[in-house]
Amino acid sequence: MKPLAILGGTFDPVHIGHLCVAWEAGELLDAEVHLLPASVPPHRPPPTASAEQRVAMLRAALAGQDRLRLDLRELGRTGPSYSVDTLEALRMEHGDRPLVLLMGADAFAGLLTWHRWQRLFELAHLGVFARPGYPSDWPAELNAWVQGRLTTPQDDWRQQPAGRVLLLDVTPLEVSATRIRSLLAQGRSPRYLLPERVVDMPGLLDAYRPGQE
Repeated sequence: MKPLAILGGTFDPVHIGHLCVAWEAGELLDAEVHLLPASVPPHRPPPTASAEQRVAMLRAALAGQDRLRLDLRELGRTGPSYSVDTLEALRMEHGDRPLVLLMGADAFAGLLTWHRWQRLFELAHLGVFARPGYPSDWPAELNAWVQGRLTTPQDDWRQQPAGRVLLLDVTPLEVSATRIRSLLAQGRSPRYLLPERVVDMPGLLDAYRPGQE
């Protein structure tokens, strides 16, 4: 059974950086990849676009391919969208299937602030978007926790359902959703920063324009 990798976020809006790292991670891990839009993100302000608008953008962005899939489970829960709750639900559904929680290097460096962060390693492998040899500026507690867990996509991590830290060498695209929202608020086009289907869907980006609800 192929591993299942998950990439969470507000996707406010979904942009080519999200899709690029998700796609490359899927290929590196030979995994199915689910994108999970958060309802109430624990570590950032609430999204500008509504859940319905963000889902519509994701559906448009993911059309026409079969590696990346949309998973709406976090939008169906009340309260903060904690990754540990999502992984516990996925583990119940998938048994011993290898699960991989995907995240950026900066997010991983801040893992100690995450809700029940130690439990994450019991539920999934952690796939970190960082080039091999990436200089880790991790807190001492996290650095100690990671010792003996670091591995690469080519190693035998698939024999375990959880517990390893995979460093994923993906194409770094410095695309910022904050910058895209700013461009839209100024009436400028984010073409080539967003998937073409998202840019061209009438009314889909109105949430970010002045005077729109």
